[in-house]
Amino acid sequence: MPTKILLDTDIGSDIDDAVCLAYLLANPQCELLGITTVTGEAEKRAMMASALCTVAGKKIPIFPGAEQPLLVPQKQTQAQQAIALGKWEHDKNFPRGQAVEFLRQTIRAHPGEIILLTIGPLTNIGLLFSVDPEISSLLKGLVMMCGRFTNRVQGNYGPLEWNAIGDPHATAIVYRANVRQHRSIGLEVTTRVNMSAEEFRKKFRQIELFQPVLDFGEIWFQQWPGTTFHDPLAAATIFDDRLCTFEKGTVEVETSGKKSKGMLFWQACGAEAKHEIALEVNSARFFKHFLSVFH
Repeated sequence: MPTKILLDTDIGSDIDDAVCLAYLLANPQCELLGITTVTGEAEKRAMMASALCTVAGKKIPIFPGAEQPLLVPQKQTQAQQAIALGKWEHDKNFPRGQAVEFLRQTIRAHPGEIILLTIGPLTNIGLLFSVDPEISSLLKGLVMMCGRFTNRVQGNYGPLEWNAIGDPHATAIVYRANVRQHRSIGLEVTTRVNMSAEEFRKKFRQIELFQPVLDFGEIWFQQWPGTTFHDPLAAATIFDDRLCTFEKGTVEVETSGKKSKGMLFWQACGAEAKHEIALEVNSARFFKHFLSVFH
């Protein structure tokens, strides 16, 4: 039976959100119940999600969500890749101000059945867990591309991770929530699944669903030489539990420091701890699994 998924995304900034959505739309084991968008120009982000759904031939409910963090200034004001929307059919009108309520009603309609997948800053989810404190306990699981927890990170990354710092107060709310499976896929593992721009174009140019992704990707590749599969890896762990190894523990979120808001502090502890983080990844297994859904 397909797994019921709700996706919260900031598609339109890093290309990996669009890659992740394409993966979910192509995956026969995924029943995508809806998409919410977050951060600046949330409606343009919804249009980008709509373009992929249209190519996939699927009518997925899409709701633009919060554009401003709870307390701090917005770090991500634009959906840069939306400039490539012109050649792709997409919806232009979406329900406004209903993203959180859509998530709430959908989760309540399917108690214990839905995995909430978050691949952007956590404003929508912080609001959701605040307006309905019981809702987190009604999830089957919460899977987040979020955080840096150790020194095992490859590449030139600082101590802070983008999704965690985008709305640090929302991040703190989400990590305090009571969820039966509270899983974080952070930079420790995502930085190990990379692809150059040239390989990306070559690998996906024959896949119909990837055509808008390739167009969006060209905007990204004007600034970056390749992409890291942060969000697709987070999504893939839902369907193949052997892609990563996880460890139980507790996560605390810094919300008061001037330069450290959103920093995450991880402490490993017993099997009853409510958080788990990914510490190792089988990169070859991930790419084999990821590509398999498109063939």
